[in-house]
Amino acid sequence: MKKQTILLIFTLSSALLLSGCGKETKEKEVSEPVVKQLETEITKPEPTPEEPKEAEAEPDADLPPEEGMVRSRISNEWVMEEVNNTRPITVMIPNTKTATQYSLSKADVLYECNVEGSLTRLMALFQDWGSLDRIGNIRSCRDYFVYWSFEWDAFYIHCGGPFYTDNVLGRVDTEHIDGLSSSNFWQAQDAVSSGDNTFVNAEGIRADIDKLDYNTKYRNGYSDAKHYRFAPDNAPNMLTQYSNSITANKIDMSPTYPVTNCYFIYNAETGLYDRFQHLSGTSAGPHIDQATGKQLAFKNILIQNTYYEVRDQNGYLAFQCHDTTRDGWFFTNGRGIHVTWKKTADYSATRYYDDNGNEIELNTGKTMICIVEDGDTFLVDNNKM
Repeated sequence: MKKQTILLIFTLSSALLLSGCGKETKEKEVSEPVVKQLETEITKPEPTPEEPKEAEAEPDADLPPEEGMVRSRISNEWVMEEVNNTRPITVMIPNTKTATQYSLSKADVLYECNVEGSLTRLMALFQDWGSLDRIGNIRSCRDYFVYWSFEWDAFYIHCGGPFYTDNVLGRVDTEHIDGLSSSNFWQAQDAVSSGDNTFVNAEGIRADIDKLDYNTKYRNGYSDAKHYRFAPDNAPNMLTQYSNSITANKIDMSPTYPVTNCYFIYNAETGLYDRFQHLSGTSAGPHIDQATGKQLAFKNILIQNTYYEVRDQNGYLAFQCHDTTRDGWFFTNGRGIHVTWKKTADYSATRYYDDNGNEIELNTGKTMICIVEDGDTFLVDNNKM
């Protein structure tokens, strides 16, 4: 059986951060990249009872399940046309063991990225947010998340932030809602920690949007109506067309997120990657949405290798959100491929390409985006879970 050695190598760039990602900072000293080597067996994939088979063509596969529904521009799932034409929201949510997380399973896209102290923070993108009755808990802004929010033309929701965020939050085109200056956020008594107790609901968001005179319709000039390319539901992307694709039954992000220690396990029955985190303590295990009791699960996982710098002695970070030809990985349906990504402007989408230079096709459903610092890595296990 042929073996291929997979090197998940993320090298540091000497380029400075683009102005679109925070203030210019002193360049970090470049060190040798951290390398993790995995031996992964590559065989010609054949469907088994544990692996999803490609769906047979259905003549009416793309007919909406009910009148007035269209394909979501964000997830490709069926949504009401009004939902698809309404701007989404992005919400800053902490990911500590004391976080009290509500409505995360309803997010269409979830970002995770390091902040100071090797903690991670989440940014949840909600398209159909109009009926959510408790979102949060909500924490402070980091400017690099705002630039990822821009590409969805979303309302950015947070509670304050360090002075590094002043420039981007002060822009006339940054339409954000700050819980520190809003009367529509509340502190919940049932939160685990007094520092993780701020929440908002859809009614409060709408009230703030009206007060701030924001328009819920997508702005003129927003160009990425179709943010991602999606494979048809009756011909999903199994990644078997790539000779160098790898089996990926577990994706372990612990090396790059050493506090969260999150990982994903492929569930062949659902065709989704189930999310787990915190290897010890009372919050260890499946990552659960407290609003629904559901474990977070994703159809697509994008890992985005990104140049970063440490801004000061407090450990505040800056990430280069605009870049071209950066490395990454794409996982879906229990397999993965190497990709490159680029983002050329604030409101342009981050695009992902296979090694042949073709833009990849995601599968219909929720997407997880893990931002990986240059020099860090992650582990992939091809053993059956």
